[in-house]
Amino acid sequence: MINRVLIRTKVVQILYSYMLTRPECTLSKALKDLDGCLDKTYELYHYLMRLPVELTHIQEMRLDDARNKYLPTEEDLHPNTKFVNNRLVKALADNEQLQQFAEEHTVTWNDDPIFERLMLDKVLKSDLYNSYMEDAEDSMGADSQLWQQLMKQVILTDENMADAIEQRSLFWSEDDMDLIGQFVCKTFRRLADGEEDAILPMFKDEEDSDFGKELFQATVTQMPENNELIDEMVQSSRWDKDRIVLMDRIIMCAALAELRTFDKIPTAVTLNEYIELAKNFSTAGSGQFVNGILNNAVKSLKKQGKILKA
Repeated sequence: MINRVLIRTKVVQILYSYMLTRPECTLSKALKDLDGCLDKTYELYHYLMRLPVELTHIQEMRLDDARNKYLPTEEDLHPNTKFVNNRLVKALADNEQLQQFAEEHTVTWNDDPIFERLMLDKVLKSDLYNSYMEDAEDSMGADSQLWQQLMKQVILTDENMADAIEQRSLFWSEDDMDLIGQFVCKTFRRLADGEEDAILPMFKDEEDSDFGKELFQATVTQMPENNELIDEMVQSSRWDKDRIVLMDRIIMCAALAELRTFDKIPTAVTLNEYIELAKNFSTAGSGQFVNGILNNAVKSLKKQGKILKA
């Protein structure tokens, strides 16, 4: 689930913190922070998966309270229970893997009842909910589609949601929420299709599991040499090296370390990924600047025989 795009992002973020806080922050501490950051990212996946279960439970209690009030209406006594009987939510609630993770990591929104109430009210007022309740189709596919659309159009776009996740962890951001939300919707589809291994693992394989640590260490180890190369490329391009912002330098050092360390990753893939990181996490002109410097650096390294891959 945590792919290399996301790993690169976390590596760059932790590198930035590491560079700002040296020597207080040691390499071992930075690597520990990176592990914690990736663990928290997987935890966010589980928090988002848990939300439909807990919101549905609250709605069940609301319907039950309405049935038992002093003078219930006909609607109170015979409500439309399509939402609370949603098959996808039941599959999430019954999944032993999700249950175990939630228990071990205390994954719950119940400690923030105001947020839960506000989010449920927004769901119940949405056009998606109303269309679903009026639709005659009653299937797992429709149930899954509802929560995929609610996740993308209602939950992940809500300001209260952004505040709620940022309060729970310093490692979580809106960018994380968008990407992890895509994996959550993918899991909803897999559950609807009845796949046995519907819940995504933290990493696809051992290579991805080790990638972040290896990239971080390679970046730090090669940083003096790569900084010299960056300065050489900047000077030859008639830029002022003293005006390079720290984030741009970190992104370029990480890119060069990846180019020189990971033979299986195509050069174009590495360049594209770090240029995008510069666009998203640095200054307005960083994408173009990083693009130019890295392309010149690659030409120099290939000429020296230090990069042999395509």
